[in-house]
Amino acid sequence: MVNGCYYHIVTRSIAKYEIFNDSDDYLRIMALLDLYRFKDFQYKYSQFIGLSMRHQKAIVNSMKNSPQLVEIIAYCIMPTHIHLILKQKTDNGISKYMARVLDAYTRYFNVKYHRTGPLWEGRFKSVLVDTDEQLLHLSRYIHLNPTSAGLVQKPRDWQFSSYREYVRSRINKSFSHLCQFEEVISVDSKEYRNFVLDRIAYQKEISKIKRLLIEKYTG
Repeated sequence: MVNGCYYHIVTRSIAKYEIFNDSDDYLRIMALLDLYRFKDFQYKYSQFIGLSMRHQKAIVNSMKNSPQLVEIIAYCIMPTHIHLILKQKTDNGISKYMARVLDAYTRYFNVKYHRTGPLWEGRFKSVLVDTDEQLLHLSRYIHLNPTSAGLVQKPRDWQFSSYREYVRSRINKSFSHLCQFEEVISVDSKEYRNFVLDRIAYQKEISKIKRLLIEKYTG
């Protein structure tokens, strides 16, 4: 992957196993996505959260101007998989970042749920995003995943995606600055909201057709 380019990253659990089961699981992966993008963050997350709040805050503040492996442009965490749009900042930045995040979450999950072995379906998939227009449409697709899957009625109701950041809605204060999308997706928050909501019904229908085709040819 090339530095300065944008990629759609998808990583899925083994056999569509639900790996995010409660708010603690979702918040854990969001924290990992947040911290491990910084090249100089070398702590295991379990060690980091064992530090005092004052020490944690000092570490986070010290990294604000430090090099990043990637920039997060958009994300959506689903029960069985994760969608990301990432900009690679350093050589092999995306691969290093994904390895750190996924390995850390696997350790957490296996301890919490008393299991062993791999959690993810092989290597993550990556697709180069060529243009800003593609990036815009891809962000909409990602943000509509929870509605297409029937998890919520509106994308704003799913708190584990970057949609609220894009529309400057009620965002989780702990992770209010995960995304750095303004330079490539410079759209008014109201316009973006309308842009996304206008596609809800269409994307739901496409998702239904895809599921039917999968069932037909694998049943």
